[in-house]
Amino acid sequence: MRTLWCLCTMTSPTTLTTQGVESSSTILKDYTGEQVTAKNLYAVLLGNKTAVTGGSRKVINSKPNDHIFIYYTDHGSPGSLGMPNGPNVYADDFIKVLRQKHASKSYSKMIIYVEACESGSIFEGLLPQDLNIYVTTAANAVESSWAAYCPGMEMPPPPEYDTCLGDLYSVSWMEDSETHNLKKETIKQQYEVVKARTAPLNESSIGSHVMEYGDKTFKGDMLFLYQGFDPAKLNIRNRPLPTPSLKGAIKQRYADILFMWKKYEKLNVGSEEKLRALREVKETVLHRKHLDSSIDFIGKLVFGFEKGSSVLGAVRGSGQPLVDDWDCLKIMLSATIPYLNPMNMQHPPLFVFLIELTLLY
Repeated sequence: MRTLWCLCTMTSPTTLTTQGVESSSTILKDYTGEQVTAKNLYAVLLGNKTAVTGGSRKVINSKPNDHIFIYYTDHGSPGSLGMPNGPNVYADDFIKVLRQKHASKSYSKMIIYVEACESGSIFEGLLPQDLNIYVTTAANAVESSWAAYCPGMEMPPPPEYDTCLGDLYSVSWMEDSETHNLKKETIKQQYEVVKARTAPLNESSIGSHVMEYGDKTFKGDMLFLYQGFDPAKLNIRNRPLPTPSLKGAIKQRYADILFMWKKYEKLNVGSEEKLRALREVKETVLHRKHLDSSIDFIGKLVFGFEKGSSVLGAVRGSGQPLVDDWDCLKIMLSATIPYLNPMNMQHPPLFVFLIELTLLY
């Protein structure tokens, strides 16, 4: 009998309905606040209790026949996943931890779901196919992920909420799992469902590209081996979920601006509070425009005004990692992230790309 291990990492308050749990207050949290760090994440995954700081000190003490399911959601940028307490989770470090976990022979198979902008860059060209690890990501290596249940969408949140309540990729797999008998649904089937719901064919300009990496040989496994099983779903007849309309959907990086704008709209006309809210929106938009134009100008200065923008916008081909010099990436990110909003983290790696290209000239 195999044991199921689940590691769920979220940095924002979340309400889950899996197996009848309908309130975030009833979900036991092993690590919160300052305890949520990359160091603790790695220690928990490796089963290293002595390396954990704070929290419940629970770790994944898995055995060779166990299955592991990891769901990670946060902000992202090329080559890194956000953490509420720095440093971030960097692609090369995470892959090293996965290699170490595999070398310990402490699991049979593992699947990882990652919700973040540019989440594909964590695994592209980096995750080997011989670790018995299968991964899906909300986006490819160069694009933003998308929000769901936002004000203005055809399926908006309750009127008392001015913000998006979910991530399109995340709600797609969660809603699928909650409405299906997971003893009769495979990993592959859920991947196809989530892929179709996250980037509908009839709405080509909306949504992100759900990707898959690693070992794809066990996609025929039933999902209950990784996500567990709710006995109440035993007699459910699995039917395809309808593809939702994404009209009004937005990229994750615009979600905070939408929230600020909806907050502004509800305030009393002429009030100081409303004027202050409008200034906040304007300052946020202007700051991001300034970052965009500054980076574009740097590229033009270094590579010429004719090809500067195209050089900075160039990406490596499929199957190649984001960068070769990960230490350079980390140094540059540590210097630039303090000045950036988490929603606008796509720029720092361009500095690294700029440095690497400069060394070639």
